Amino acid sequence: MPIEAPETEIISTMRVACDGGEGALGHPRVWLMIPPDTGWVECGYCDKKFVHEDFAEKTG
Repeated sequence: MPIEAPETEIISTMRVACDGGEGALGHPRVWLMIPPDTGWVECGYCDKKFVHEDFAEKTG
């Protein structure tokens, strides 16, 4: 059984910044690029999954 990402966010851009979202308790800000062939990317620090809105239905 696959392990799900802790949080998923639908976004409208192919580039997104992630800092863990918890202020001082988060992680260093990283910029992530969504590959156009998959439509999603996961943060290497917190495993948050960012899905481009054009792929939201496909990755459900």
